[in-house]
Amino acid sequence: MIEEGIPRKPIHLKEEDLINRLPAQIGKVRLDYSHYPGKDLYSDGAIEDELLDIVKNAARIEYPMIIEEKGSWPILYHLSPLRANIVDWLPIDKNSKVLEVGSGCGVITERLSEKAGEVVCVDLSAKRSHINAYRNQDCDNITIHVGNFADIEPELPKDFDYVCLIGAFEYGQSYIHSKTPYEDFLEIMLRHVKEDGRLVIAIENKFGLKYFAGCKEDHLGTYFSGLEGYPEGGSARTFTRAGLERILKACGVKDYSFYYPYPDYKFPTVIYSDRRLPGIGELTDNIRNFDRDRMVLFNEKYVFDSVIKDGLFPGFSNSYMVVIGKEPEISYVKYSNDRREDFAIRTEIAEDSSGRVVRKLPMTEQASDHIRRIEIAYRLLKKRYEGSGLLINPCSLVQEGKCAQFPYEKGTTLEELLDDCLEKGDLEEFYRLFDKYYSLISYNEESGITDYDLIFANILVDQDRWTVIDYEWTMKKRISAREIAFRAIYCYVLEEEKRNKLDLDLILGKLGITQKEAEEFRRRELKFQKKVTGKRMSMGEIRAAIGTYCVNPGDLMERHLQEILDKRIQVYFDTGRGFCEEDSYYIPDVYVGPDSVEAEIPFDGNVNALRIDPADRCCVVKICEILLNQVPVPLSKKHIVSNGKALTGETYVFATSDPNFTVKVSALPRQAENILSVRMNISPLSQEIAQDMERSARHLF
Repeated sequence: MIEEGIPRKPIHLKEEDLINRLPAQIGKVRLDYSHYPGKDLYSDGAIEDELLDIVKNAARIEYPMIIEEKGSWPILYHLSPLRANIVDWLPIDKNSKVLEVGSGCGVITERLSEKAGEVVCVDLSAKRSHINAYRNQDCDNITIHVGNFADIEPELPKDFDYVCLIGAFEYGQSYIHSKTPYEDFLEIMLRHVKEDGRLVIAIENKFGLKYFAGCKEDHLGTYFSGLEGYPEGGSARTFTRAGLERILKACGVKDYSFYYPYPDYKFPTVIYSDRRLPGIGELTDNIRNFDRDRMVLFNEKYVFDSVIKDGLFPGFSNSYMVVIGKEPEISYVKYSNDRREDFAIRTEIAEDSSGRVVRKLPMTEQASDHIRRIEIAYRLLKKRYEGSGLLINPCSLVQEGKCAQFPYEKGTTLEELLDDCLEKGDLEEFYRLFDKYYSLISYNEESGITDYDLIFANILVDQDRWTVIDYEWTMKKRISAREIAFRAIYCYVLEEEKRNKLDLDLILGKLGITQKEAEEFRRRELKFQKKVTGKRMSMGEIRAAIGTYCVNPGDLMERHLQEILDKRIQVYFDTGRGFCEEDSYYIPDVYVGPDSVEAEIPFDGNVNALRIDPADRCCVVKICEILLNQVPVPLSKKHIVSNGKALTGETYVFATSDPNFTVKVSALPRQAENILSVRMNISPLSQEIAQDMERSARHLF
């Protein structure tokens, strides 16, 4: 992964690329090279040239298409506007002056410049600063200082409303060479924050759950290195919450708040806080390995649920966002901007003078109409369901009609109640709740007004009070309650494999839905999803296009064990009471070639028969030779019995996972101590092929 503003190996530029060739202005963006050493001290090579070419020749609106076409992690990382979600929610306005350290290729700079009055950037790389400038060349409020932070810092103003260290604080020891680099780095940065300003840090959690689950450490690309305390060194250090708080305390910082970007700070879709922590079942988007292959040691969703239940989430959040200074009023943000531009919005929970409220805001100009339609939807749904017992959370337009605002409702989602029923095995209560849900949503069905997204997660239940809290996808169209209920149960089961225990046929029967109708409803759902996302690929599809993999170590272990099992045979001894596990043992490492087995089996004179299990799968076995005390044993039915089907006198096919043949040594001359020598060839088969061969053998013989 390409990280922002971090020194790596020196890359010496050609003479003509030195300072005298560097532009002092690109578009409206100003660049200051006063402290640029004349060469970039780190580079990721050709990818930076590719990025520079893209931002020079493509418009921002083309970036999503380019990301999909390239299928490249660096292109996604540096071009995706979703990266800027991490700062988008901050209360920065045109009166704000912002400092961004480690600005890199400018994806965060872009959003800061849209929000703030002035943005000052610092980055060590001239190449990346040029990418930043070309990307934002229409912005007249950006200045980029190119060079080493330690050289530039003394000349920076000390009146910033916001200082942003997004993916930069972990490199403190690269900026500051002292015994306490992170404490010193923070103290230096705090000097540049005005009295009522804020300093913002976004950083990985060293103990993030994803690292326990099998993701590689972001900076070193190795497994468990952060968890182990970075035994191999490296330029970056991440911290636990307690570790960050120790640094804050050492710097005398008392006024701070923690936020929890999920899945992480690089591409956050939700940002939680201590005032609004995640609930059980919320953290489901955990496979985000865009940059590297990963292991999946366990299902992170279930572990997160356990962590949340025990109140331990803050210690295992994958990333942290620390806001030093006055706590922002926003306690929760959910982004829905991985959509068509006219549907791109964010939802936030905030504290205002009237108490806690929920807001929905447009992320683009095109989405403003979508926000206004939500208030219209409220009035239409309120009229439809008046007298039904199904309440619609009130909506009003504020901020000059640009924001849809709702009172914060308390209660438990219907989804959580249904999950609780399944966990307890109380299907009677599950179906009682479902029947009530269906009865409520069916009210006044002929009105021609439908909330298509009446899924269980969008209904809050507080005793007998049922409230619809999200009705973004309300349509002036009559859609049957049967279809809406089917969609709700379909989405419910699709999101969680534990819900597969439900009898869907029973539910379809309750709704009077045929299989043909169910298929039609599924097609309409896919069509709806495409309407929402437009022509864009989802982040999951982009991940697949990039080509990173998730590897299940359990499967690898099973395959490894299978390899071990495939290289051994099991031998049973009958001393008069038949064959049993107690009178058996394994002989390992018997393969002398890819399919050739040789083994010597010692036994005493009390053994009447030996059973040899050559494998634990379907196979073909050719017995090349059996010797008892160096004397050949005839390969006849008198001496050899098998549960396979004979193809020839010495070759057998086994359509079973327990193939075996028995040597009747009681019919042979024995001694007090004996050696049975076996030489055979073994070829594994699929069960289908083995069964076909068995049937053919019966026909032939």
